[in-house]
Amino acid sequence: MKSYSIALIPGDGIGPDVTAAAWSVLQTAAKHAGLALAGTEFPWSCKFYRDSGRMMPEDGIETLRGFDAILLGAVGWPAEVPDSVSLHGLLLPIRKAFVQYANIRPHRLLPGVTGPLRAENFDILCIRENTEGEYSGAGGRVHQGTLDEVAVETSIFTRAGVERILRFGFEQARARRGRLASVTKSNAQKYSMVFWDEITRKLAAEYPDVAVTSYHVDALAARMIMAPETLDVVVASNLFGDILTDIGAAIQGGLGYAASANINPDRSAPSMFEPVHGSAPDIAHLGIANPIATIWSGAMMLEHLGETATAGRIMKAVEATTARGIGTTPGKDRTEAITAAVIAALN
Repeated sequence: MKSYSIALIPGDGIGPDVTAAAWSVLQTAAKHAGLALAGTEFPWSCKFYRDSGRMMPEDGIETLRGFDAILLGAVGWPAEVPDSVSLHGLLLPIRKAFVQYANIRPHRLLPGVTGPLRAENFDILCIRENTEGEYSGAGGRVHQGTLDEVAVETSIFTRAGVERILRFGFEQARARRGRLASVTKSNAQKYSMVFWDEITRKLAAEYPDVAVTSYHVDALAARMIMAPETLDVVVASNLFGDILTDIGAAIQGGLGYAASANINPDRSAPSMFEPVHGSAPDIAHLGIANPIATIWSGAMMLEHLGETATAGRIMKAVEATTARGIGTTPGKDRTEAITAAVIAALN
């Protein structure tokens, strides 16, 4: 029997509820497939920070290194811990330490889900650079609290970092419908984004079977709303990818369906899978969080681990559930009811 060790970080707010839901679905699917998923839960969260002064222990990265994958629920409790602290104390260190440079977010309408657009037949895969760019954390503040205060935030774009994320995007486009949209703002950012465009053109020569188009980020944002069906794979920098994928979540019906994978493509370290809806403090503990984004992220985890058939069965169960109108209206169905419906479809 194949066995995989999974690190579970439920986190804050609705994170524990949706993580538990996804884990139940994953265990059911694994049982049918003859797989063993061994989960180890870690309480790293804003509560952990309040108690210890850290988002995770000093040896947290080394603790996670021995797992096959990481499933994360949600992190953040801004009323007590600033988002800048929780993000830089947990998510970003994991992504950078494990070289999870490819953030993958699928955007399509599930059966029975009504999005805000007239378009229904779009299927966009957003690839976001995940370890450098605008979120490199290079910079600082001087003369704090005075009229002369200065804040500097420096974006870092390396040839290795830009080339590898673009190449990853080309490979994904080659495996899908052969179209790649590369996103920059090179008319305004004449160094980093012109650099990105130059590398895009260089790599395009190696992928003659992929039709590549370069867009300015504002034009691509408009296209995602006006003509999403014309897009296939979108590749963007850390900041631009972050913003565009929120548009993607909106047009696919909301954050309750926003799955993601933080991938280490060469598999030298574990990859991390998470919904991107956040901790939703306003509905925490109400039992109405939609677990579909986390279940979808779990399916992406199994696919990354090579269990493609099992991942596909989970997604078919999710689609059968939403086709029945379950999990399609925010707040209508309880978390446990959506989870039970997906498990019933699996069975």
